[in-house]
Amino acid sequence: MSTAGRPLMLLAPHPADWPARLEAAGVRLTADLAEAEAVYGGLDENDLARAGRLRWLQAPQAGPPPGFYHRALVEHPVVVTNMRDTYTDHVATHTMALVLALCRQIPRYARATSWQPDWDPSLVVPLGESTALVVGVGALGTEIGRLLAAFGTRVTGVDARRTGDPPAGFARLGPPEELDGLLPHADLVIVTVPHTPATEGLFDARRFSLMRAGALFVNVGRGPTVRLDALVDALDSGRLKGAALDVFETEPLPDGHPLWSRALITPHVAGAGPHADERRFAVLLENCRRFAAGLPLMNVVDKDQWH
Repeated sequence: MSTAGRPLMLLAPHPADWPARLEAAGVRLTADLAEAEAVYGGLDENDLARAGRLRWLQAPQAGPPPGFYHRALVEHPVVVTNMRDTYTDHVATHTMALVLALCRQIPRYARATSWQPDWDPSLVVPLGESTALVVGVGALGTEIGRLLAAFGTRVTGVDARRTGDPPAGFARLGPPEELDGLLPHADLVIVTVPHTPATEGLFDARRFSLMRAGALFVNVGRGPTVRLDALVDALDSGRLKGAALDVFETEPLPDGHPLWSRALITPHVAGAGPHADERRFAVLLENCRRFAAGLPLMNVVDKDQWH
């Protein structure tokens, strides 16, 4: 492969061996933003104006941080791709760990300092007798639904892009407009949607009020989709039996925030696991090959929707 005339700039942090591996594969690298036709990383408005030859921008994450898709980038003709589906298995496994911990009251036992068996059956949520609602049925939501179904859970889902027959393990799949109608019937709500203009603040006080009393809530998608003050109120009022979050409206979650004592918290680590760098490199290299050949790129983003 040769990318002569289509140089790539590695702007975001990356493993030390990536430049040599890319060059060995025939990718031409540049340190000059004005020369680059492709960039791995993010560009603010000023950098974007300097990148006069830019045609392709590879985001380093599946869901880049807020502000990545600024108005100048959305309006620019550059094609943006992301790293979606590079750690679906890790996040799905982490999600199930959170779900099982909530259903079996593991955090309460883990905090105990003496032998305190509690056989109150009302504290246990039996997955085999429960209904789960997965909000966002992309690759991640599909895998979570499959795993839940293996426990005997009835799984429903809503998704803005996926249509047609429900994926394996799902009893029902509908559009986002059905969310409010499905919330009162779910014992467990799992949010996997990306942060977009449509999903920002998706779960607020009104939506929590629609949830079944005593339901569980899990967010492994993106923090800005959930209003934390509203979640705290729903937990304090007893509307929700429990919550687990890996992502937060404000990150890092401030010390002393009420959720530290009211929810099961993991610090945005659901995607952690082996092979992450290799999977990202594989996407970048394949897109370099396609870019050089003038072929459609993988994981193209709808810039207006940020994913």
